[in-house]
Order: sequence, then structure tokens, then C-alpha cells
Amino acid sequence: MVKKHLARMLNRRGDEFAESAIAFPIVVLLLIALFNLALAAFAANNASNAANYGARIGSVQQHGATGAAYAAAMQSISHAPVGDYQIGVAGGGFPGATIRVDVTWNVPNYMAPLMSFFGGSPGDLSGSASSTFRQEGW
Repeated sequence: MVKKHLARMLNRRGDEFAESAIAFPIVVLLLIALFNLALAAFAANNASNAANYGARIGSVQQHGATGAAYAAAMQSISHAPVGDYQIGVAGGGFPGATIRVDVTWNVPNYMAPLMSFFGGSPGDLSGSASSTFRQEGW
């Protein structure tokens, strides 16, 4: 009786090993995907904050609004530890004009080699944020 119980327990141990061998790579892939999404969310948040800050600073400048907006947006993302950012500023110049700040972001995609298996593009993760303010003055 004890031998049968011991043999049955040893067989279950092999089943557990097989289940772990199948589940572990799936868990690792999910963790890498979550890490990628966290990087993308962090970069998108930085870009949005930089666009809002730059447009607001540009809207209160009486002279050189586009330069001030660009400098403020650049200052806002200069301390960002993740991502590459490009800034574009348009408009402004007189009271009542709209000033628009566009910030595009790009972060590495660590799942890129596997994305082709799932129908995705193997490029980096990217996006953009924009903010528009009306220039103040009288």
C-alpha cells in the first residue's frame, strides 16, 4: 500500500514539472509585455506633460512664444530616464493666436522579435501628444 502511494506521488511530481515547463515561458513573456507597456505609458505621460507645460509657458509669453514653448517642453522632458522625444511648436506670435506643442515619443520594444508571430510590427513603440493654448495678452 505504501509503495503504491509513493509511486503515485512520484508520478505527480513529473506532471508538475511538465506543467511548470509549459507555464514558465508564458509567464516570462507576459512579464516582458507588461514591462513594455509600462515603458510606453511612462513615455506617453512624459510627452503629455511636456506638451502641456510647453504650450502653457508659450501662451503667457509676450515675445518669442514659440521659443519659450520649445524650451519649456525640452526642460520638462530633459530629466526623463526613458524614451526619445521630439518636439514641434507651431503658431503664436500675437495675442489671441493659438500655440500648439507636439511631442512625439519612442521607446524600445523588447518583444519586437516575437511580434511577427502575433501579427504585429517588429518596430519600436511610439506615439505623440499635443497641447494647444491661446496666447494671452492685450
